[in-house]
Amino acid sequence: VVVLERTAGRAVDDVTVAWPDGASLDVLCDALCSVRGVVVDGVWRTNEAPGVFADVEVVGQMAANPPNGVVALVEAVPKIFGADWAAMLTPGGTVVHASRQAPATMPAPPFPVSAGRAFTGEDGVRYACVPVGGATRTLLLARVAAPPFHRTEIERLIQLATAAEAVLGVSAAA
Repeated sequence: VVVLERTAGRAVDDVTVAWPDGASLDVLCDALCSVRGVVVDGVWRTNEAPGVFADVEVVGQMAANPPNGVVALVEAVPKIFGADWAAMLTPGGTVVHASRQAPATMPAPPFPVSAGRAFTGEDGVRYACVPVGGATRTLLLARVAAPPFHRTEIERLIQLATAAEAVLGVSAAA
């Protein structure tokens, strides 16, 4: 359980459960919704095991092999954030690297990326983006059928991008 937000007696939690393949997620949602006061915002699959700190692992991978650091970062963030794909883009929208699941045509963030942001695309896909290397690159992350990125997740993504910059130096922007 990760507490994403706690205000005025209300909490938003990200709960990871092991659920058998093929078993109906409706059963899980119905059970959760039967608890008084619980509202399910969304359910989606993730490959990240609870208690595993993949963000720390990717920082280690970047430090061990800086020339491959951007690739390691882009390939790791979908798993870390329960997303479908990620890409590193130039300010003009050129793809520096995209994860295997990324679409052939990359959506451009609808604004200059000077700080971490979440937005929903015209296609309904949920996006998160953060600047990397100052504003020389943008790390774009996408969830196709899931709730929007929470501000806590954006802060965590900013921290990971900042760590990438510290470990890779100019390599993060190259």
